[in-house]
Amino acid sequence: QTPWLWNTRQCWSGYPYQPLMPDLHYYYIVELSFYWSLMFSQFIDVKRKDFGVMFTHHIVAVTLITFSYVTNLTRVATLIFCLHDVADIVLEAAKMANYCKCQKLSDLLFLTFAVVFIVSRLGIYPLWILNTTLFELYEALGNFPALWVFNVLLIVLQILHCFWSYLIIKAAYKAISKGKVAKDTRSDVESSSEEEEAEPRSKAPLSAAATNGTSGTNGYLTGAPCSEEH
Repeated sequence: QTPWLWNTRQCWSGYPYQPLMPDLHYYYIVELSFYWSLMFSQFIDVKRKDFGVMFTHHIVAVTLITFSYVTNLTRVATLIFCLHDVADIVLEAAKMANYCKCQKLSDLLFLTFAVVFIVSRLGIYPLWILNTTLFELYEALGNFPALWVFNVLLIVLQILHCFWSYLIIKAAYKAISKGKVAKDTRSDVESSSEEEEAEPRSKAPLSAAATNGTSGTNGYLTGAPCSEEH
């Protein structure tokens, strides 16, 4: 329903005197609460080899959300929210299918997630989001300090997208070549490859590399069996 979804130049029309609509305000509250929860829960969750990268992502996400709210860069920020949330939906569905022992459905959803993640984070994000924040914003308003702070954080987010895309492509390749999703390559605590091969197919853990969030992926992947199997 918003014009800036279809024309990103509308993000800067009338800036900074843009009213914050109630629905966007509550969208901000939900997203900020979600990433703050991940900031704390990662210390009690299973620690992966990319713990430092994940922690960096959460710090960048919280900083971006807060900074964009304070500087009223809310229109483009809501586009970033939507772009990051769409991949998380498929990832969480893949997790639930894995926990329900629906391995074929889990594998299919994971491969779908891989396609959605790569298209949204390596395609739409730089061509749609970074294009408007780096070029259209500068053309519309000129140079000002918040522009550089905002863009540096967005570029750091893109670097993290590239890192996780590598892990996702690696897992997707194994899924296609072996006929099932392999174990999470980020984990140091999962069973060895020999033990995994000995497990029934229905117990093979799902692997995925996430995001969130943004922008916002929730950042936590299924790399271990269900709780009753521990």
